[in-house]
Amino acid sequence: MRMLARLWREYKSLVAFIFLMVLFRSAIADWNVVPSGSMLPTIREGDRILVDKMAYDLRVPLTHIAIAHLHEPQRGDIVTIDSSAAKELIVKRLIGLPGDVVAMRDNVLYVNGTRASYQPLALAPLPGDAVSPGDYLTERFAGVPPGLPHAVRLSELAPSPRRSFGPVTVPAGEYLMLGDNRDDSADSRYFGFFPREELMGRTRRVAFSLDPDHYYRPRFDRFGARLDAVAAR
Repeated sequence: MRMLARLWREYKSLVAFIFLMVLFRSAIADWNVVPSGSMLPTIREGDRILVDKMAYDLRVPLTHIAIAHLHEPQRGDIVTIDSSAAKELIVKRLIGLPGDVVAMRDNVLYVNGTRASYQPLALAPLPGDAVSPGDYLTERFAGVPPGLPHAVRLSELAPSPRRSFGPVTVPAGEYLMLGDNRDDSADSRYFGFFPREELMGRTRRVAFSLDPDHYYRPRFDRFGARLDAVAAR
């Protein structure tokens, strides 16, 4: 008991710091590793993204229990989802709000009968393009402010078998999510709609980035980078 008391006196500040950091990352803000390319070119493999845990809800720390709804998710948001269907934490873009009618025809989106607009995007080839070339476009939804266009990637050689679907109506309390790498993303086309309680936060910036293709060398140009900045130019 004396040893435990001595250890507590010596390390109680450290324990308190760790406890507060866990609560902070659980309920207020966090950073998440992005291991896959499903959100290319917006989020790259090796990016660590900043996540605002209070973007939508105030939750009891370490739980999914919402104390208060703070803001409604918006079309175009990049969202972290603790998905029961996918059985992991995933990052996708919000496409369909509750009540929306969404369809896709050969990777062209229609929301409530309105076709999204597309423009070619001048972007340097990304790692992997030499093996599996991709085309980059700027996609804009009707109803989203002009400052919120975003980039999408379409595969030239390996089109997704689910590049067409719908129309489907998004149920109340649920959301339709897609990856920006449209031909290589497991999203609502595979897992269905995502309920509000699984939406854990919103991300708009990269915290820092390590290049997995070059021994995890820091990519300093992506430190603090704003997501969707390229498409907004």
